[in-house]
Amino acid sequence: MNHRIKSMVSSLATLTLSFSLLNACAGGETMESTNERRQATAEYTGKKCPIPKLPKAPDLPVIKTLPDPFLGLDGHRITERDQWRCRRQETLQQVQQYESGIKPGKPEGVSGRVSAKSVTVTVHHQGKTIEFNAPVTLPNAGQAPYPAIITLGPATLDSELLSDKGVAIISVDNNELGAQSGANSRGNGLFYDLYGKDHSASSMTAWAWGVSRLIDVLQESDEGLIAANRLAVTGCSRNGKGALLAGALDERVALTIPQESGAGGAVAWRVAQAMAEEGVNVQTLSHAAGEQPWFRASFGSEFGNNKVTRLPFDHHQLMGLVAPRGLLVLDNDIDWLGPIPAYIGTSAAREIYRALGVEANIAYSENGGHRHCILPDHQRDLLEGFVNRFLLDRPGTTGIFRSTLAEEDAVAPWVEWTTPELSKRRE
Repeated sequence: MNHRIKSMVSSLATLTLSFSLLNACAGGETMESTNERRQATAEYTGKKCPIPKLPKAPDLPVIKTLPDPFLGLDGHRITERDQWRCRRQETLQQVQQYESGIKPGKPEGVSGRVSAKSVTVTVHHQGKTIEFNAPVTLPNAGQAPYPAIITLGPATLDSELLSDKGVAIISVDNNELGAQSGANSRGNGLFYDLYGKDHSASSMTAWAWGVSRLIDVLQESDEGLIAANRLAVTGCSRNGKGALLAGALDERVALTIPQESGAGGAVAWRVAQAMAEEGVNVQTLSHAAGEQPWFRASFGSEFGNNKVTRLPFDHHQLMGLVAPRGLLVLDNDIDWLGPIPAYIGTSAAREIYRALGVEANIAYSENGGHRHCILPDHQRDLLEGFVNRFLLDRPGTTGIFRSTLAEEDAVAPWVEWTTPELSKRRE
């Protein structure tokens, strides 16, 4: 594979290195608890930000490399950290309009029950009612209220490690919320029972909506069992894509852990397309959009194949929606999953964290040598470090970037923008 990547990098050598190049095995930092890693108490905080009308897909300009995450829709780059909230909201709107479909806000009524065995979520909206249950596994250590990891689908992290650290696991049947049983399953699931089969939301958006409604119940619960301000979301493979979207779309999530998420997750769409054109066996936007209803119905036709360069964002910006909260990207050395496009995308996302002054809040790990969705020993240190910092308020080693496949110069050709030094507002 390396000779193909070198060829690709060489063909792009005329592009300018314009941000601080990230070393493939950069050392991490042991960080204390800090307010700059805190999640919000609201699902999203950009409601008051102005959003210009977004153009239709055919009218979008071509952007061959990774778009500038700091360039606002008004044509001006942000210069202060406080401006990130509204720049984030612009990206959030682009992601939903062009890729994921619209995630509805909080419905008319959300209620539920929290017990040692499950969380029951009941949603009422416009005369319709749905209900789903999420099994709870309480830890062997610690005491209530417990921090918790919400897992989409089966738990694939180290459950024993989490239990010993006092972290509960809440399991969500995401397929119940939005089906992913082939392209023809679009519009099936509890979400669509409530909002209609023709709703623009993809299945992954339906899962993210379900996670948010679960958090609503945890926030309102007086059981004192789960700490609603210390929540993580995770999933592996297709469910890892959904975990990333769920963490990006709800600012109450303290830590997001997409595991081997591939195309539609941490992978940068543009990089995957370029590598596929070089002959690498990697999943592209066009293929992923046709596999399952993970994206809005028009995504593949509007942005597939060479039209990917018309997408006004890429997945470094989707990951950037998580900032400044914790983001741990776990990967594998499986070509189809796109570990090199994921490394490049996560490295570009790291520049957003860097600009916000929280560079240690993001990490990427791909060491290979393990089966799909099986957490290897060499990733447990990062899992423990992020859990310590973002769920347990303890020091933890984070901020590490590891890759056995990506070369040190693989990122630079895809980034033509510089990372600004965003100033803090003076009191």
